[in-house]
Amino acid sequence: MGLLLDPGLTGYTLAPDGPAAPGEAVDVLVCRHHRLPRDRMGQRLSPSGRSLIIQALATTYGARVAPGDLERDGHRRWSVPGLELTVSVAHCGEFSAVALAPAARAIGVDLQDERERPYALRWLGELLGRQEAATIRDFAECEALIKASHLTKETFAGTRLPPWRPGWRPTETAAAAAGTDSGAGATGTDSGAARYQLRSLVLRAEGAPPLHLALACDAPAPVRFHHLERE
Repeated sequence: MGLLLDPGLTGYTLAPDGPAAPGEAVDVLVCRHHRLPRDRMGQRLSPSGRSLIIQALATTYGARVAPGDLERDGHRRWSVPGLELTVSVAHCGEFSAVALAPAARAIGVDLQDERERPYALRWLGELLGRQEAATIRDFAECEALIKASHLTKETFAGTRLPPWRPGWRPTETAAAAAGTDSGAGATGTDSGAARYQLRSLVLRAEGAPPLHLALACDAPAPVRFHHLERE
């Protein structure tokens, strides 16, 4: 699909076609879904998160699982206990992203396009303690952090994003500073004042506007990208 990462970024691997093997890396499958059906308002109907995860497991690891093999914890984080994986999923227009990590890790992924949303970005900027509106990159990172952690949109106030740079950046949540955060994965244990890690980049696919992809994890890990085109 001509998937390109921002030039100059390090710490990412664009994986070769074909199944890989689970390990310490975070594997991210970016999929472009052509000919998605539309609703009565003309909006694209995205596949369900569960179906995207099942597809990602088959594509990335060659693993065949049933819907009942997927679980969600009290923070709505996905896991696949039989494969010892935690999972996060996002979709935006005709694109989706599924992040797969070892079970001991908490993982979150988000995709955002660059459409105008001034009110939401102004509100997020205030929530992040800034004088200016947030950016689309900030928006994606906040969503990924919520998916990886105990945080919700209601308890997010007090969280601060570190200045952007390539690679993982530690982010201390307000709850972590108070010693109440849990950065454990679906099968892990509470770790006290855990600090989540964030990283983000811009994806550029042929014939499509840029997409901001963000990852959140409770520890740094190598990242491998996989891609798939679906009719």
